[in-house]
Amino acid sequence: MIFETHAHYDDEAFDEDRDILLSSMRENGIEYIVNVGANLESTAAGLELAAKYPFVYAAAGVHPSETGTLDETGFARLKKLCALEKVVAVGEIGLDYYWDEPAHDVQKIWFARQLDLARELKKPVIIHSRDAAKDTFDIMTENKAGEIGGVVHCYSYSAEMALDFVKMGFYIGIGGVVTFKNGKKMKEVVEALPIERILLETDCPYLAPEPNRGKRNSSLNLPYIAQKIAEIKGLSYEEVIEITTKNAERMYQL
Repeated sequence: MIFETHAHYDDEAFDEDRDILLSSMRENGIEYIVNVGANLESTAAGLELAAKYPFVYAAAGVHPSETGTLDETGFARLKKLCALEKVVAVGEIGLDYYWDEPAHDVQKIWFARQLDLARELKKPVIIHSRDAAKDTFDIMTENKAGEIGGVVHCYSYSAEMALDFVKMGFYIGIGGVVTFKNGKKMKEVVEALPIERILLETDCPYLAPEPNRGKRNSSLNLPYIAQKIAEIKGLSYEEVIEITTKNAERMYQL
């Protein structure tokens, strides 16, 4: 059974068939799903899904692109959400420099605050980092993120940096990009990483793997990702599923 470590089933892309799709997961080999929050509203929506489906868990956090509207009142609400039983991680949090807003300094402040929150609640973090490799690594180092643990999700940097995150104690989230014909860098990352530090994820509805690239993504596409990892690592498909599921259970403390 496969562990989907990062999904966004609260997204409007699933409004027409969300319940039908989620109800089909177990019969298609998906054992657990973590629905990840991007802001307070999506976190609350993810918690509703976790309450409805026993195999769905939630992560509570404010994505760096959403930190411009975060304030102390919102942070107090986030802290309450993070403390709930079916919340297994604080995330997704981090830095995103692809756009100019919110200001980088604002993103850094709330990244550090949410790292502190995870430490206080003894829950792992889900890190989002885009075009911000050095600052992400530096903030994680300064805030002793290795003591907290978690995953750098939808990983997009070099194999060398991936190994640096692993040395810090983090897992690396591998999704559909590894199947792309132009996904050479991600294949190098998977080749370099120990399988014991890899997590399977889709980031659905985004980044569907080949052969469904460009379509709406879902956890039903995870076998394509696992098969590609198996090819790269010289392992069987079954070994990849077994090991990555154990990795996810360990990280999320399930």
